[in-house]
Amino acid sequence: MRAAVVTEFGAPAQVEERPIPQPGPGQVLVRVETCGLCHTDIHAMRGDWPVKPPLPLIPGHEGVGIVEQLGDGVTSRTVGQRVAMPWLGHACGECRYCVDGRENLCESQYNNGYAVDGGYAEYMLADARFAVPVPDGITAIDAAPLTCAGVTTYAAIKNAHVTPGETVAIFGVGGLGHLAVQYARLVGAKVIAVDITDEKLDLASELGADHVVNAADADPVAAIRDLGGADVVVVLAVAPAVFDQAFRSLNRGGRLVLVSLPAGGELTVPIFDTVLKGISIIGSIVGTRQDLAEVFDLHAAGRTRVVTEPRELDQVNASVDEVLAGTVPARLVFRYHTADVVPTHDGTAASL
Repeated sequence: MRAAVVTEFGAPAQVEERPIPQPGPGQVLVRVETCGLCHTDIHAMRGDWPVKPPLPLIPGHEGVGIVEQLGDGVTSRTVGQRVAMPWLGHACGECRYCVDGRENLCESQYNNGYAVDGGYAEYMLADARFAVPVPDGITAIDAAPLTCAGVTTYAAIKNAHVTPGETVAIFGVGGLGHLAVQYARLVGAKVIAVDITDEKLDLASELGADHVVNAADADPVAAIRDLGGADVVVVLAVAPAVFDQAFRSLNRGGRLVLVSLPAGGELTVPIFDTVLKGISIIGSIVGTRQDLAEVFDLHAAGRTRVVTEPRELDQVNASVDEVLAGTVPARLVFRYHTADVVPTHDGTAASL
């Protein structure tokens, strides 16, 4: 199989031939159709975070594909079924967090494309319990971004407890942000989209944002204040200045939801304002399998739109450069030759 492999942090990934892995007990072998390019993959490839992935590594945690083989003991998945392999590749199922529905906080979890090889390959292994079924009617090209960008922003809106009529500001309109705008609208919020490129802001308007702010041309804090301030701010950008701007945009009782993970980033907030204004600061990390199932159900019902541009695996390094340059309107998705025509779970054919 072809795979994009990182052998040195900060060095370009190399596309090479690898043996097709064989599933162990509790695992499935998935023929990967698509895999989205998330900024987290770039952090993994560069070794940006304190806990670094083992090398060599195949990145990718927005993998979608067809189950080809079952390991011993697997009864919950079937050959021919389309599944998604998200960031949460495994959790223990027994700790207090798993038991009370917060498996994404499990301290024994491992993550696809970080602790274990991911979806930048034509085949990958997955824990069968955490390979989430993709409903018929959702193409692999759409399912890939929903597997991380979708579930992450969906969970962020849920964790902020947004209520109808509140104002939600989204800082960063891209692979995650274009979906965050839609989820905030679905719960009845008024949405302000903030970015530094007109193309992304035009997309946000298309997807239902009530107001847009170009932070390259205007002070976003003043602009949001002129619109009445924000009750919730979801931070999806990584520029250090954004976090201070997001905090200062909040109304009393506001919630600052942190999603993006800048390399070496630290947050400094004024304690006096935080306490007297009743500001809440919320860290929101991806989502659970249930969250992802809900994301897929919403998309299957026609409630969301995914904006993608396909790329080939050979373009992996150029694609990373595109993301870092900020020229990608939404999500880049690697599409493999196996994704041309694939069977759906009911045995019929579906084309991308």
